[in-house]
Amino acid sequence: MALGHACVDVYQGSVAALVPYFVAERAYSYAAASGIVLAASLLSSVVQPLFGALTDKWAMPWLLPVSTLVGGAGVALSGVGGSYALTLAVVAVSGIGVAAYHPEAARVARLASRGSHTAMGWFSLGGNIGFATAPLLVAAVVATGGLGASPLLVVPAVAGAALCVAALRALRAPGTATASARGGDPDGRDDWPSFLRLSGAVVCRSIVFVGLSAFIALYVRERAFGSEFAGTAALFVLYVGGAVGTVAGGRLATRYSRVPVVRWSYALSVLAVAGVVLVPGPALYLFVALTSACLYVPFSLHITLGQDYLPRHMGTASGVTLGLTVSVGGLASPLVGALADATSLQVALAPLIALPAVGWLLLRPLREPSMPEAAAAAAEGAPAGDEATSAEGEAAPGQRKGADTPAIELPCYDPATRAPSARTNDCRSDEGG
Repeated sequence: MALGHACVDVYQGSVAALVPYFVAERAYSYAAASGIVLAASLLSSVVQPLFGALTDKWAMPWLLPVSTLVGGAGVALSGVGGSYALTLAVVAVSGIGVAAYHPEAARVARLASRGSHTAMGWFSLGGNIGFATAPLLVAAVVATGGLGASPLLVVPAVAGAALCVAALRALRAPGTATASARGGDPDGRDDWPSFLRLSGAVVCRSIVFVGLSAFIALYVRERAFGSEFAGTAALFVLYVGGAVGTVAGGRLATRYSRVPVVRWSYALSVLAVAGVVLVPGPALYLFVALTSACLYVPFSLHITLGQDYLPRHMGTASGVTLGLTVSVGGLASPLVGALADATSLQVALAPLIALPAVGWLLLRPLREPSMPEAAAAAAEGAPAGDEATSAEGEAAPGQRKGADTPAIELPCYDPATRAPSARTNDCRSDEGG
């Protein structure tokens, strides 16, 4: 699933990477070129929740290979012919394919991981790698063969579709059955207030990351060495730090649980972004790496937290956390650019320091939601994913390490408020809790 995710997200990064070639070969204006990027990214982000709502009602695993091929075909056809309208249309179709993939892929990945935060971290890392390698792929194909060679860009889509089919077959194999065909807990209660708070924090994180991605290369050239290589190196550090942070987030959540890890990552992001904006010289690279790691530690945790806050609407939750909230960062980026034109790039980036703090305030009241996998595993007497034990193999809260180790009694929670009430063995409710 992680490799398939990489093959799909190649096409999220490919559209922007194709812009210089559209401008050079077809003499598109900057406005026309930006319209192509907007058609792909905005349409993809807005449509994702709609596909999420569909996957809430019906399991559609066939959507994974089909959407992968659609996403790749749109980008592959973008270099064929010189019509701007046709280019805009096929890029928009690619965006719809990418949008259709993510909610269902997040659901299937959750089923395959059986609640493992580490496994979901690897799934998210696949997408990050695909996005980061897109410029290299486009350069290898289009820089050598021109836009007429763009049909070769369909190769990752074919590979990704094959990987999706292989993953789905593995999930159907005996012994891999999960608690629900659609995932989640159809008998659970949706916690919309907590989900909306989480979504607000994701919006803050998105604006910071997209803003830095768009302008960090130019900013480093101004603040550090003044060379083009210095800016490119900073952008590379931003992406590499994100890859490290994504994997680390899953491991940290396994040990300390998700909500505290997400909160701390947002709090540390305030200091990291402040260092990027205020610290001159080579030390700036250290703060770029720290910022990237802090912003990406909660990336996969956003997905699973959203799914667990909306156990009856996991597809919708995935579509919002992966798509709609992320698009806001792209919409805010032109505002940063306009402020930079009016003042300076440093002044324009300064407001980004406050946004992780706003995200932290939104996250502060949140409580760790229950996980459907943990409930199913408890009913079967087996551990769920990597949450049953800690990194040292010690028993996790509420789990038994062995026959001689008594289970730690946790408080039970009122379903509506999640406020602690009595000890587990004293809980009684009409729902059998």
